[in-house]
Amino acid sequence: MRIATIVVVAGVVLGTVITFLVRPDRAPNALDFVLPLIACTAMFFQKRYPVAVLIVVTLCTLAYYPYARMDGPMMALPVMALYSAAAQGYLLAAITTGATALLLMGLGELGGTRHVSNTGFIMIAEGMVATIAAGGVTRSWRAYRQEVDRRILQEAQRSEAEERLRIARELHDVIGHNISMINVQAGSALHGFKKRPEEAEEALRTIKDTSKETLRQLRSTLGMLRQVDEDAPTAPAASLARLDELTRDSGLRVVTRVTGSLHDLPAEVDLAAARIVKEALTNVARHSGGDSATMTVTRDPDLLTVRVEDDGPGASFTDGTGFGLQGMRERAAALGGSLVAGPRTPSGFHVIAELPLKGTA
Repeated sequence: MRIATIVVVAGVVLGTVITFLVRPDRAPNALDFVLPLIACTAMFFQKRYPVAVLIVVTLCTLAYYPYARMDGPMMALPVMALYSAAAQGYLLAAITTGATALLLMGLGELGGTRHVSNTGFIMIAEGMVATIAAGGVTRSWRAYRQEVDRRILQEAQRSEAEERLRIARELHDVIGHNISMINVQAGSALHGFKKRPEEAEEALRTIKDTSKETLRQLRSTLGMLRQVDEDAPTAPAASLARLDELTRDSGLRVVTRVTGSLHDLPAEVDLAAARIVKEALTNVARHSGGDSATMTVTRDPDLLTVRVEDDGPGASFTDGTGFGLQGMRERAAALGGSLVAGPRTPSGFHVIAELPLKGTA
């Protein structure tokens, strides 16, 4: 806008100078210098004070043509001011000022001070309407572009937040579960090192396997974040079809009851359910104070239900609002399902996830 203003003002100044040169027979008066100077100076403030500049420039132009002697190209300035005011959202002020200017020009015709023909008067009126309309269209286009940019920014921020949440959830599943299992197995090995060395050896073997798998999964996750090319993971993704592996890796005695087939579940439901099982068993190992749990998996035609329960004495110390439980709820909600976690009666804790099967690929 500032460049356009400079161009218009320079054109008016140059046109005024040329008018002085080509019409030596007409002597200029003070208004030939004062009015263009005021109007041109005001134009540089139109971005900050568009309505005030429009009024000043319009008044200067209305006074210039009847009373100045050289008839320079002052008309370009109110056109620019009209457009600027309309484009900045002052559409009513632009319409009011334009209509007032036309009215004053009409009154000037009655008083014999107007120097424009009827055809010229109509052209000026049409030009004002077109200029105001162009400014209004520009304003609407800018508002539209701002709204589009705002929505694009919001979508980008939402996608970024969802990606951060997904990464945090994956890291929690990879690190939180496995490190918890390592901690539980290390405690078991330390406790039974002298009395039951065979159990301690088995616990240490589990620690070795779990830590190896943790490093592999962590490397794979970090490689994804760095966007580097890596070999595909050698270990299969977690799945309810390998439910025995999930329970064995937990380090707990788990009683499992399965109703229905678990071998052809939708991939995202299968992965989410397996993650929920791992996290629920991890919570049992870390917080319940017991060493056993009961897991029930039921597959109906439209719904997969996973229930993990324990009767450990430490369940009363959790309120069900940890990050692990929050991640399980988010996984269930992402598939249109639900998850309930809380204390049992008379003791213990339970996690119940319901994941819909229909509508998932």
